[in-house]
Amino acid sequence: MAIQVETRDCAALTDADLDDMASMGGAFDIGVLSKAKEDWVLCATARVEGKLHGFSFSTLERIGGTPCVLIGLLSVKRTSKRDQVLKSLMGESFHRALMAFPDEDVVVGSRFVRPDALDGFKALDEIIPRPKHRAVGEERAWGRRLARRFSVDANYDEQSFVVKTNGQSGFIDHESLKPEKISPDVAALFDTVAANKGGSLIAHGWTMAEDLVKLGARQLS
Repeated sequence: MAIQVETRDCAALTDADLDDMASMGGAFDIGVLSKAKEDWVLCATARVEGKLHGFSFSTLERIGGTPCVLIGLLSVKRTSKRDQVLKSLMGESFHRALMAFPDEDVVVGSRFVRPDALDGFKALDEIIPRPKHRAVGEERAWGRRLARRFSVDANYDEQSFVVKTNGQSGFIDHESLKPEKISPDVAALFDTVAANKGGSLIAHGWTMAEDLVKLGARQLS
């Protein structure tokens, strides 16, 4: 069954919309979702046979002149279609970025509390942090910029890209169907993420202009 994805302005969301999201069974309650409505610009929903299976809150903006897709939070229902739903929501973000930033390279950033949620960044290049890669100055600078943008810089460690506490106002909420396939090296990135204390990992990656055309065009078919 096809997944229907729709994007609306956050300002157009109703209380019923937020209740539907809170009832989906993900990590975010009505309080977090109400705040997300105020903090972010775009809300995408993914439905299967009319039923909500995932949603995201995001914005498209420039940071220091660089085009960015910032995913404030994203949640996927724990069903057998979860991987496809995640891919569809990310594809919608790429499509919106393609329309907003044609012919430009785009950085995509979000927060994570578990390694399998990084599946959402599979299509990106030069993901930071990543195993066996020592981040250089500009890569660490992007971590700091994103921490400021997410308003968690006071608790952010630029060496590990980890927000120690109070960093869970939003993140990518996804659990893989096959968690046993997660690389131990990827899992190790989360060794110091204290999710029970509000900790999170800030990660970002790039999509080059020519790749964005392909990724964004998928949503048109």
